[in-house]
Order: sequence, then structure tokens, then C-alpha cells
Amino acid sequence: MNTRQLGNSDLEITQVGFGAWAIGGSWEWGWGTQDDKQSIDTIHKALEMGINWIDTAAIYGLGHSEEIVAKALKQTSYEPYVFTKCGLVWDANKRISNALKRDSVEKEVEASLKRLDVETIDLYQIHWPDPDDDIEEAFETMANLQGKGKIRYSAVSNFSVEQMQRVGVIAEITSSQPPYSLCFPKAEDDILPYCLEQNIGVINYSPMASGLLSGKMTRRRINSLPRDDWRHRSDEFKEPRLTRNLALVEILKDIGDRHKATEGEVAIAWTLLNPAVTAAIVGLRRPDQVEGIIHAGEIELTEMDKQQIQEFIKDNP
Repeated sequence: MNTRQLGNSDLEITQVGFGAWAIGGSWEWGWGTQDDKQSIDTIHKALEMGINWIDTAAIYGLGHSEEIVAKALKQTSYEPYVFTKCGLVWDANKRISNALKRDSVEKEVEASLKRLDVETIDLYQIHWPDPDDDIEEAFETMANLQGKGKIRYSAVSNFSVEQMQRVGVIAEITSSQPPYSLCFPKAEDDILPYCLEQNIGVINYSPMASGLLSGKMTRRRINSLPRDDWRHRSDEFKEPRLTRNLALVEILKDIGDRHKATEGEVAIAWTLLNPAVTAAIVGLRRPDQVEGIIHAGEIELTEMDKQQIQEFIKDNP
């Protein structure tokens, strides 16, 4: 697989990475019940096919995603980069809250190191800039942890340009993780140009809009999603956006047919066209899903392809 350098780091990452949100299982922002063995098999399949990085977070499954990543890596000789995040914590009653104070970040990194069973985290990210007043304290703490060898690089997720400017004077930001897809192109307005200008890598999440642009979603399937699947609460999966998004999938299918690619691969490839984007995070839950996304970085969309997509977006913002 093709690789790109992530921002100011020495990390050469594949253009598609393994997103471990969905393998966290059932929790407040989960995707429904998930079989752990299937998750491990999916990670192994992704690594065998060339993916060299995994993006997870402490909050995914309230620590469970990190634990599954560790179990999977113990059972293989592959050594992918492992990225995780801090800033969302939970109590004994599974109540989730935001926390970016120094002592909280320090406790979180130690807990993630233990769950992941690693000595150093390759990329450590502030998950959400909340509370906003504490982002400087959190990033300074991460810089100190970097100096201690607990983490290799410090990064942010879901930050605005103004927030990146604030923490960027404390230490270098290696990467930013914004939502970016054909359903959520807003990052193009200012976040992507700023990152390109500042040599901040970008690993965009939800390039297939949480599976909506994968080509596998139908109204019937959406209606049958488990009740504890967070996507039931997403406006993109409801009218009037749903009709627009399913029509977009038909455009992606038409383009995919010309490239012998899936709708999902075309959706991911479109995000990779932006010069600011280093790589895309793709959530995977089953081994067979890897085949449907693995070649996204190899697709060369033509001017006709891009024009077809742009015309749709113009007519259906």
C-alpha cells in the first residue's frame, strides 16, 4: 500500500488506517454488540493486507477497544503504529465526562499504556477540545509526556483552527483528526488549508460517513440497526438527508464501476484527493469488510469522476 509521511513526524503511514471505534462494543456511543474474536480477526486481516496503523481511543467501549487491539497484536508478528486519544473519562456508573486537566491526562496515558500493553504510544491525541479553557494545559502535559517517552507525538482531534493556533505555540502539532467526507466537507473551509500550510498531518475520520457511503446501506438495513447503535441518532441517517445520501451512493457506484472499485473506496479516495489529507481512518468490524476498502489509496479519480461528484454536491449541498 502507498504510504505518506504524517506531518512533522517520521511516521510513514498507509493511506488507509484501521479505525477501532466500532470494535469497542456496546456503550453510549457504540455500534451495537460486537464479537471480540471477529474484531481480532478483522485487525489481523487488515494488517495482512498492508494497513500499518490503528486508531483507537480510551473511550471506545470504555477501554474495551484498546484491550482488543492489544490482544490482536499479541497474536501477530505485525507491529503497526498505534494511535489513541484522551479527554473523555468515565466513572464506576459508566457516566462519561470531559477532562483535560494535567492529572487526568497523566492518569489516562498510564491507563492506555497498560490496556494497549505498550511502552510508548505512537500518536496521542486530545479527543475533543472540551473544556476549551483546558486545552493548553492538556497539550503542555502531552508535551511533557513526550519528553518522558510515554508518547512519541502529540496531536489533536476535532479542533478548530483557532484552537490549533493556541496549542501550537506550546509544542508542535503532529496531526489533526477532523471529520471529512462527502457528507461532511466543512473541513475544506479552513481546517485543511491551515494544516497544509503548517505541515500538520491530517487523518480524517468517517470518510464513508459511518458506513452510509459504503454501498452496503439501504433503508431497510438502517431501520434494522440495533437500537444501541448510535447512528439512529445521526441526522445523516434520517430524512431529508438520507434520500440525498443514498442518491450520492448511486453516483459513487457509477464511478466505482468504471474503476472496478466499491462505492466506499471511491468515497475514501475522494477525501484523499485533498493535498492536506495524509490518510483516512476507516472503521472495520468484519474481515470481509477489509476487501471493500483496501484499494482506496490506489484509485486515481479522473476529471470526469470529480466533475460528476461536484455537480451532485452543488445540486444537493
